[in-house]
Amino acid sequence: MKHTWIIEPGDIEKVKSLLHQQGASPFVRQRIARNLRDDKPLPSKDEIWHRMLACLLTTQQRSGPKSAVTRLILTKPFPLAHDTCCKEADVEAFTKKVLTTSGGLRRTNKIASELAADLRRLEDGLWKETIGVLDGLRPNQQVSAERQAADYFADHFAGFGPKQSRNLLQSLGLTRYEVPIDSRIIKWLNDLPFPLRLSAPALGDHQYYCFVMDGIQELCRACEVMPCVLDAAIFASFDKDGWTEENIIW
Repeated sequence: MKHTWIIEPGDIEKVKSLLHQQGASPFVRQRIARNLRDDKPLPSKDEIWHRMLACLLTTQQRSGPKSAVTRLILTKPFPLAHDTCCKEADVEAFTKKVLTTSGGLRRTNKIASELAADLRRLEDGLWKETIGVLDGLRPNQQVSAERQAADYFADHFAGFGPKQSRNLLQSLGLTRYEVPIDSRIIKWLNDLPFPLRLSAPALGDHQYYCFVMDGIQELCRACEVMPCVLDAAIFASFDKDGWTEENIIW
């Protein structure tokens, strides 16, 4: 069976209207400058680790400009930096303590457990393969390559399903086509309206997620905009003028 995506003039008008409204947003400008550049730098271990934690923190939690998540991620020195965690005998207990004392965060036990498991996997030998996957994206800006990389993180790391694996890759500046479909994107697509009513639980399924992602990419192709830019515009529209050059975490 095959599905044909039909993009109507009204859909294109809504996308272009949104891009016009949010084009000057620091959030959108940074996404364009970082994710659409051709000379993408390879992220360091520290940056990869920092972004992985940020992704775990944003699962089922608010991540707006004034949220507890953003406040922790922007803390300097970062209390859960890679080198700091590697020196701890009990990473899970240490992470739980940091998250609890930070205040305003949910799922602290779950995040601490996932973070400890992911650090163990990386330090036990997965760093080389992981960096290789990321390095492969730098010269290969194709849907298939991005999707394969997202599948790699979903298959190898705790807490990373279809959404957060793409959140990680996008936040590292390495993807253009595959985007994290979160509650904001779901609401915006349902209001478009998308051909079928979307729900967050269903997007946990890999095949369903890819089906919806295909629709987003077809919409963006018709509008001549990269999905990562549409994602930024939708994200910024929900937070009004809250994002600045100093507090952008994605």
